[in-house]
Amino acid sequence: MSSFDEILFRTEERMEKAIDHLREEFASVRSGKASPELVSNISVEAYGSPMRLRELAAITVPDAHLLLVQPWDPTVVGAVKKALEESRIGINPIVDGKLIRLPVPPLSEERRHELIRVVRKVAEEGRVALRVVRRHGLEEAKALQKESDVSEDDLARAEKEVQKLTDRFIGEVDRLLQVKEGELLKV
Repeated sequence: MSSFDEILFRTEERMEKAIDHLREEFASVRSGKASPELVSNISVEAYGSPMRLRELAAITVPDAHLLLVQPWDPTVVGAVKKALEESRIGINPIVDGKLIRLPVPPLSEERRHELIRVVRKVAEEGRVALRVVRRHGLEEAKALQKESDVSEDDLARAEKEVQKLTDRFIGEVDRLLQVKEGELLKV
């Protein structure tokens, strides 16, 4: 049998995972300067299954406007190039022998505003994910209350704590969004 504390702990853990995922999503949206996170999670079809680019290649940043992707196995260069072309980063890969160059051009004003819309959408998806976790936590608490002799007051306290967690993590989403928007607007 589970207790309200365990439910709160699991709910908080799930919310932290949702925030970590949001951070990864924000990192994959380019902000005018080269960053390995921009491409590290791109899915590449290699060896008969999808793999993340960071599992297949070394990703380096020789300067602020260039990414170098060097696959450890030269036979996957074509698959990596194809995945980069199909990704939403909007950078054309240039194959140079065994490595791939990704020149990161400065962002136009129009592209900056387009990316702000993208990160706002990603942030809203993060808020929705947190609300889903909240709903599951509340359902678990109600189920625990039904199956044991826990009072209505204890249930109300647990619901209040789950809501506090939700508010705290949604505040974190808003903070991360504000930071990312600031990065995108900085020329």
